[in-house]
Amino acid sequence: MTASNMATDRPCQVRLADHPEDYRRLGIAPVEIAPFEDGLRIADGRGTYEWWYFDAHLDDGAKLVVIFYTKPITEPKSLLAPVITINLDLADGRSIEKILHAEPASFQASREGCDIRIGENRFVGDLHRYRITADIEDVSVDIELVGEIRPWRPKSGHLYFGPPAKQHLFAWLPSVPQGRATVTYRIGAQTHRAEGIGYHDHNWGDVPMTDLMHDWYWGRAKVGPYTVIAAYITASEAYGHAAQTVFMLAKDGAVIADDDGKVTFTTDRVSTDAVTGKPVADLTRYDYRDKDERYVVTFEREATILQAKFVDRLPLLKRFAARLIGFDGAYLRFTGKLTLKRFVADALVETVTEEALWELMYFGHARPPAA
Repeated sequence: MTASNMATDRPCQVRLADHPEDYRRLGIAPVEIAPFEDGLRIADGRGTYEWWYFDAHLDDGAKLVVIFYTKPITEPKSLLAPVITINLDLADGRSIEKILHAEPASFQASREGCDIRIGENRFVGDLHRYRITADIEDVSVDIELVGEIRPWRPKSGHLYFGPPAKQHLFAWLPSVPQGRATVTYRIGAQTHRAEGIGYHDHNWGDVPMTDLMHDWYWGRAKVGPYTVIAAYITASEAYGHAAQTVFMLAKDGAVIADDDGKVTFTTDRVSTDAVTGKPVADLTRYDYRDKDERYVVTFEREATILQAKFVDRLPLLKRFAARLIGFDGAYLRFTGKLTLKRFVADALVETVTEEALWELMYFGHARPPAA
């Protein structure tokens, strides 16, 4: 088993901004989220990126992920090159992935709020109600998402790497930590309608993530009366492999725990994935302690539903160049069980379990977990 938390003997290499001057400089409030925060946040340029993400577990057994990007995650140093992806995993075992590469002129985005257009496809909302439509080849989706938990972010949502004079940004806004999703999806001539639990977040940054991060685990789920959003980010070697934990726990729609300083992250049953060559944990665990109360949230992997080596998604010449410089990034998506246990004064008082979806993004070369 491996364990990590925020403690480190190195100078601070990674900082989740939460000082009063941070909020003033960013023009945001510590708790209340403004609509512009889900709009276009960063100018297009080589190394910048931005995306708007949606996922849902549907009552017909399907799992759906839709993402609108300003550029491919594999080519962050390009200029504007809009992309949409649809990933649909069906109850019958079929996995469908569709990717649309669009012309820069087809991209429109508001800075006042979330209104993203790539051709006829649209991702629009007001921090509570969203409409997402996308049509790629023989697959289309039409989604309505209505928030059930208020927008939330970890502190300012701005994670800075390096000293102030040279700091770089990775930003994250869970605009809809949990919502009710009503989805119509078409595969060929067949149309399906389903409902389920949905989620939407928004990311952006000013340099390629490969420059900042070695890997991250991220997951979210609804389990009984609780909603969980959890992530563990490991910085690149340039930043001393410093770690940042993000954790949010809500009950009956209200946030009850989100202090990253009270969380310990652990992994167990780690093995090498045969497709990507990355170490993958069967168990990832977030242990949140606050005085006499403790929550232990465990993701237990049952299936790997997506294994993607980034180099394989590049054009041929870029693929060759990436291999020459040793680029070894990969992305894996998992399904399995999430179990939440609540303790009071070390006595177990509640256990709830539900199906969950989570991911491992791995930019660096495989390294053994820290002891």
